[in-house]
Amino acid sequence: MNREVQSVVTEDLTKKNIGLNTTKLSIKSMPKATFVVVILCWFAMLADGYDLGIYGAVLPSLMEYKDWSMTPAQAGAIGSYALMGMLIGAICVGTVTDIIGRKLTLIFCVTVFSVSMCLVALSTSPEMFGIFRFIGGLGLGGVIPTASALTIEYSPIQHRSKMYAIMYTGYPIGGVLGALFSMFLLEDYGWRLMFWIGVIPLLVIPFIIKFLPESISFLLAKKKFDKAESLAKKYQLPNDFIQSSMMDETKGKSNKFAAIASLFSRTNIRATMFFWVTFFLGLLMIYGLSTWLPKMMREAGYPLGPSLGFLLMLNLSAAIGALVAGTAADRWGSRKIISLSYFLAGISIALLSIKSSMFVVYGLVGIAGFGTIGTTLILNAYISKYFEADNRATALGWALGFGRIGAISGPILIGFFMSSNFDFSLNFYLFAVAGVLASITILFIPKKGNI
Repeated sequence: MNREVQSVVTEDLTKKNIGLNTTKLSIKSMPKATFVVVILCWFAMLADGYDLGIYGAVLPSLMEYKDWSMTPAQAGAIGSYALMGMLIGAICVGTVTDIIGRKLTLIFCVTVFSVSMCLVALSTSPEMFGIFRFIGGLGLGGVIPTASALTIEYSPIQHRSKMYAIMYTGYPIGGVLGALFSMFLLEDYGWRLMFWIGVIPLLVIPFIIKFLPESISFLLAKKKFDKAESLAKKYQLPNDFIQSSMMDETKGKSNKFAAIASLFSRTNIRATMFFWVTFFLGLLMIYGLSTWLPKMMREAGYPLGPSLGFLLMLNLSAAIGALVAGTAADRWGSRKIISLSYFLAGISIALLSIKSSMFVVYGLVGIAGFGTIGTTLILNAYISKYFEADNRATALGWALGFGRIGAISGPILIGFFMSSNFDFSLNFYLFAVAGVLASITILFIPKKGNI
């Protein structure tokens, strides 16, 4: 959109006094659209977290399924298929959302991975299972960026971090549900039921269609000014929502190659490289642990029930820790909190290799969940605050893209270690080393203000 059109639309919306004045909003006075978007996006993230986490929960039972006789190497590879699909889905989502809009993109993604869960439940071979997990990953990869964009766009500027953090807790809570269902249902009903449960999000699609508002930035980019105006009036959006969308849309149309080039400029190259390495290590821990933790704890001598309980603790502590760590990061700086969190996660995972009392082990797993999954939220926010507005989205997208390589590598490496009959402690040490290295690499990012 050129500046003349932008100016006319902004002036027109302002003259008609759509919404509230540009003032600081309290939580209670926020527009209804903010709550609608956050709730629906939170549910999409919950479904996303359940879909990804359930594989790790059922993996011990799946490997004992006599009809398939899966090896650890096969199990690790299959665990990475969904992540490979996520990588492709995340890359393609930008193009898809530019064509059909963010609302339809979210609906499409939730539909794809929910239907794939049905197909996974019906699989008759490991190969078929892996193909459907890959297809599901295509949908999963588009949920996080789309839900994040909608949440940020519909949240008042002064509450964006808080609303984003609330929305993002849906992901670990989805993992919590996966662990809970597996603890109570897996032994009696088998692993297929766990994937049938993953089809439930299809029932929510009609509510998303009816209640989720379209992205104002998308409507403006498509020059659908009447719809943008009608949407703003319907939800009584403040003028700064419109102006912010104008700015976001204009920035999105700016020279993308310039944004990419800026990441490798003399000013940013060091930060870019160490952000990439930190994301690689962080996602390696998250997806490796989410996939293999129950099986690793079985190898360490714990029965299936407590092993699933450890997965529950991993995700529960992540949900709580994300909110606590986010508040701490705002007070003491993101870099310090991220470094400390990763270090504590690395040490706690190393200590898991030593069999101890259940109380101690649950505590160590809780620290690991807080320091891995919970820290990802702070890391996302940190890179978004670190880079300027004109290359912020590019910086986050590329860092997450590189990090996905770590996410894919984690399940495969542990599968290889188990197939090679290495000492089970080596599995814990891999994640421990990754945590300690991540705590160091984040410190090599040049300090910038109080963030």
